[in-house]
Amino acid sequence: MSTPHSPAFLERRDGASRPLWLVPEQDPGHVAEALKPLGPTTQAWAASQGFRGEQQKILTFPSPDGTIAGVLVGIGRHTAADAALNTLAALPERLPEGAYYLAEELAEPAATQAALGWALGRYRYLRYRESTGTSRTSLVWPLAANRRYVTRAAAADALARDLINTPATDLGPEALAWAIESVGRAARAEVRQVVGAALLSEGYPAVHAVGRAAASPPRVIDLRWGDTGPKVTLVGKGVCFDTGGLDLKTSAGMLLMKKDMGGAAIALALAQMLMDAQFQIRLRLIVPAVENAIGPGSYHPGDVLKTRKGLTVEVGNTDAEGRLVLADALAAAEEEHPDLLIDLATLTGAARVALGPDLPALFSNSDALASELLAAGQAESDPLWRLPLWPGYDDELGSKIADLGNVSASAHAGAIIGALFLRRFVTDTLWAHLDVYAWNAKERPGRPVGAEAQGLRALYGLMRGRYGADALRP
Repeated sequence: MSTPHSPAFLERRDGASRPLWLVPEQDPGHVAEALKPLGPTTQAWAASQGFRGEQQKILTFPSPDGTIAGVLVGIGRHTAADAALNTLAALPERLPEGAYYLAEELAEPAATQAALGWALGRYRYLRYRESTGTSRTSLVWPLAANRRYVTRAAAADALARDLINTPATDLGPEALAWAIESVGRAARAEVRQVVGAALLSEGYPAVHAVGRAAASPPRVIDLRWGDTGPKVTLVGKGVCFDTGGLDLKTSAGMLLMKKDMGGAAIALALAQMLMDAQFQIRLRLIVPAVENAIGPGSYHPGDVLKTRKGLTVEVGNTDAEGRLVLADALAAAEEEHPDLLIDLATLTGAARVALGPDLPALFSNSDALASELLAAGQAESDPLWRLPLWPGYDDELGSKIADLGNVSASAHAGAIIGALFLRRFVTDTLWAHLDVYAWNAKERPGRPVGAEAQGLRALYGLMRGRYGADALRP
């Protein structure tokens, strides 16, 4: 991410700073009353421009000398606290150049959400472009904002988005491993790689099978940090590009497959946040990093693959490779009996059919854990939606020659069946699986086309609630 032309935040406001007024949507007859604190001139100006506080509407209002005196920001039918993150995220690229401050200070945690929204809204991926689109706006820190959290969360979000946005030619398995090692070194974590043929001798046969046809050898990257507290293990799907293998995708289906390592990127970003905040946990991050390529070593439809857990899997479709590499990684994670196991993956198109691009599907073997995660997502404006691990579909994974198949013959319930496959490799461990899209397909205020670190803040909120670290305070 290129450095913006102006700092995201300023310590204090001066005479050149302009106020941002967050205005709930009003019926036409009540707009003047809502804007009464701004005086009759501004009330009349807003009425003449038809401003009613609609969501994402902004209106600059003039001072007597014709310069911009301030900005009215519509927040729709919400309170400022509820709309803080999404409202502020839309502003950095839409406001005229200059410094701004919140006219009415928000209490915590809304002040933190507002500041974080502003920081997230300044993100642009400029690695391959002239740095002409960077923000020239700044916000005075809201007084009650937790600056450490905002800085930490924005940096982690940018890390995940940068990785997901990077084309596969510059982010294959080796480069993804380098990124994990870089984060690990900064936090003084231990990072180990198992590469190529060593995957067979060290018990990752499915990872090897999926990635062995690629020019960049498959690998498992294993990061460990911390020596006290509960064991927390994160697993991220690191398929750096997915051709579909011998069950080749269409050209349209391949177009966004650089983002198929989105689960790994978000898991790494979460690990960075947890280490930076010095959580009292024993953290482990496992990323199976592969390219599902076509070549002399490609695995075939109909192959029977061994897995780390000992289960055999008949390959019904080589394009269902993510669950195969995750199978080995989840089995490795469970061998150490973590107190909490979370995996993230761009696993199924079926999850998008069911929930669309904005809602990651959440699966869990614990109602309590699922409820905690849903609540954290709500609090962090990072929503998730739970789908069931419906046991009635478990027999869809049957095989006549192996312990299970990697796909179902049915066209229905693909996201659930994918999650049920993963559950075969998790027995007693407290576990949640997030099936994420990790992408914005259309340009929206504060959300440019490209990578999206879905679930990152929700998961961090879960960890904060469970392990008590980094309470929301300045």
